[in-house]
Amino acid sequence: MHQQAGSPPDLRKYAWLSIATALVTMLLKSGAWAITGSMGLLADAAESLVNLVAAVAALVAVTIAAMPADENHHFGHSKAEYFSAALEGILVVVAAGSIIYLAVDRLLNPRPLDSLGLGLALSIVSALFNGVVGQVLIRVGRRHRSVALRADGTHLMADVYTSVGVVIGLALVWATGWEWLDPVIAILVGVHILVGGYRLISESTGGLMDASLSPEDNARIQEILDAHTEKGRIEFHSVRTRESAARQFMEMHMLVPGDWTVRRGHDVMEDLIDRINEEFPAMRVTGHLEPISDPRSYEDMHL
Repeated sequence: MHQQAGSPPDLRKYAWLSIATALVTMLLKSGAWAITGSMGLLADAAESLVNLVAAVAALVAVTIAAMPADENHHFGHSKAEYFSAALEGILVVVAAGSIIYLAVDRLLNPRPLDSLGLGLALSIVSALFNGVVGQVLIRVGRRHRSVALRADGTHLMADVYTSVGVVIGLALVWATGWEWLDPVIAILVGVHILVGGYRLISESTGGLMDASLSPEDNARIQEILDAHTEKGRIEFHSVRTRESAARQFMEMHMLVPGDWTVRRGHDVMEDLIDRINEEFPAMRVTGHLEPISDPRSYEDMHL
C-alpha cells in the first residue's frame, strides 16, 4: 500500500526571473569590461554568461519537472532538475578554465586599464541585482525542494562574492597602480568558480544515483517508526529512503501479528503513513505488511 504525494509546484516564474537577472548583469559586466579592459571584470562577465545559460536550463528543467506522471514515467519527471544542475556545473568548470587561461596570458603580457571608476560602478550595480534575486531563488528552492532553483540561486550568490572580490581588487589596482593584481584576481575568481562547479556536479550526481534523505530526515523518520513500534507485535525493517528533487520516496516493511485481518493491518499502516506525511508532505510512502512470526518476513532485512 502506498500514498502518492501531490504534484510538484510550478516554479517557472522564478526561472524567468533568473533569466532576466542574468541578462541584465551580463550586459552591465560586459560594459564594465569593454570600458576598462580588466581581466577581472571579464571573468565576472563570463560567470554571468554561465548564469544565463544555467537559468535557461533551469527553466527547461522546472517545466519538465512540473509535468505529472505518465505511462512512460510512473514516478514523474522531477529528476530533470538534476540534469539542469549537472549542466550548470559543467558550464561553470569550462568557464573557470577559460578565465584562468586568459588571466595567465594577461599576467605574462600586462596592459594598462582604463576608466576603472565607471567599470567598478557598473560591477557594483550588477552585484546588487544578483544578491537580491539569488536570495529569493534560494528561499523558494528550499521551500519547494527545487534542486534547479537552489543551484541557480547559489550560483548567483557566488557571483556576488566574486564581484565583491573583483571590485576590492580593482580598487587596489586603481589606488596603487599595481596592474599585475588584475590577472591575479581573475585567476582567484576562476579557482573559486571551479570549486563551485565541482560541488554542483557532485550534488546532481548524488540525486541521479538515488541518494538517501539527509541523516537528520532519516533520523526523524526512525523516531516516528519507533513511536509506533510495539516489541514482538508491531515492528519495522527494510526502511529505505531516496530523494528526487522536489519528491521524496520511502519504502518500509511493517511486521504485525499473523492473525490480524487485512483491514486491521491496512488501517494501522495508513495511520502511520498519514503521520509521516504530516512532517514530509512531499513523501511517497510504500509499505509492505508481513506476519511477524513468519521466518520469510526477515529474509530481506538487509540492503
